[in-house]
Amino acid sequence: MVRLSRAQQQERTRSAVLAAAREEFAEHTYAEAKVDRIAERAELTRGAVYSNFPSKRALYLAVLLDSIEQPAPTPATRNRIAAPAPSPIRPAPPVEPTSSLGPSPIGPTPDPVPSSGALGEALGAVARVWLERLPLVGDSPARGNLQLRSLTGVIDDGPGRAALAQVTRVEALLLGLALESCVARRMRPQRPRPQPARKVRLAAMVLTLLNGAGQLAESAPGVGDPFDVERTCEHLAGLDLADTWDRPLLAYVVPARPADEVWQPPTEAGDGFGLQGGDLADQLTGHDVDFDRDGVIVVLGTGRLGAAEEAIRAVRGTSPRGLSGGAVEPADDQVIVAVVTSDPAELGRLVRLRIGDLTGCLRQVFGPDAWPGIRIVLDDHAAIASAIGVEATDATEAAVRIQGGKIIARAEGRGAAHAAATAVQNHKTAVQDQKSAAQDRKTAAQGQQSVHE
Repeated sequence: MVRLSRAQQQERTRSAVLAAAREEFAEHTYAEAKVDRIAERAELTRGAVYSNFPSKRALYLAVLLDSIEQPAPTPATRNRIAAPAPSPIRPAPPVEPTSSLGPSPIGPTPDPVPSSGALGEALGAVARVWLERLPLVGDSPARGNLQLRSLTGVIDDGPGRAALAQVTRVEALLLGLALESCVARRMRPQRPRPQPARKVRLAAMVLTLLNGAGQLAESAPGVGDPFDVERTCEHLAGLDLADTWDRPLLAYVVPARPADEVWQPPTEAGDGFGLQGGDLADQLTGHDVDFDRDGVIVVLGTGRLGAAEEAIRAVRGTSPRGLSGGAVEPADDQVIVAVVTSDPAELGRLVRLRIGDLTGCLRQVFGPDAWPGIRIVLDDHAAIASAIGVEATDATEAAVRIQGGKIIARAEGRGAAHAAATAVQNHKTAVQDQKSAAQDRKTAAQGQQSVHE
């Protein structure tokens, strides 16, 4: 018999606990499930269960995470919505304007901003994919809750509710950015492209409707028609929510501190609670993150995740090839949002679950390139936080500007993401001022020399 290493034995034990927990939560709701029964199912001691998962909540979240990472076909997903899975939304080919007088002497005219039809198509596809999770009428409450990824009775304390509120804002941001990208790609290529309106408020409305449908399916199975929900999401695209990015308080944020430090990219590590090491991949694309690329690295605790949009909007507005001047070309600079927490086993898993669940849906609709230049990393082991020299707490809000392999600016506290993102503009202004001052001194010296001659 081959002798297992310590790591292999730990992984086998963890897998056994996870499989037993999946059976327990499928037969009993979260409130009714017992850790003792899970240990008995896994033929382990209660202590062995807790050595891998520190709480029942952590174990339940791990089961839900495993379900979205390795989805299994179920009657609900096969039969709930008969329409085929949507293909990624692609830009429509441009159409050259024609008239009886021939081609326009000034060249092609730009297309107008797409109507609600393009957005409606995208939102309908998002709803169709999301609603596949709705359980069937005959499913047991426990099995239906797993299918829905229900958090009823699971997140009931202050830190958990605060983290859930913040990650919900991130969900709206991700869907909103994907919608904006969809609009931009359907416009006629031109330099610069017109800037599409912000779609985050629309995204929040759609997610509110979808989550409400999920809550109704949990409490009153069989009530409501998912096709009606899908069509409603399509019609929401026509709402004029007057959504703009306007945060007056950002004008009063303390500027980032100049720095001149060699940038050392983070290293990866593991832990003892079933959180895998080496996991600093981008949650949006699943690809490795290039930490050497110029841009902004924002470290946010689970209680400050809503600040992610500040960095994204600032970088796209100040990058030389970003959104300045009304363009929406992908900026050369990237934004890395690193999520940290003092409780990776529970709050970290909660954020990973919600972001992973939503992005899994959105990638099916928009493809993996709907968020150019944006990376979200779940820094469970504080590798990124340590690399930039900040603590990993649920209230952390810090950011650095990376340029040419160096940290050129640092910021901490409220508005740090915006301050660091706009530091490149301030840095260039300072350099220009220094050059102007040097030129003035040179001109003055030449003038004095001419007088003496």
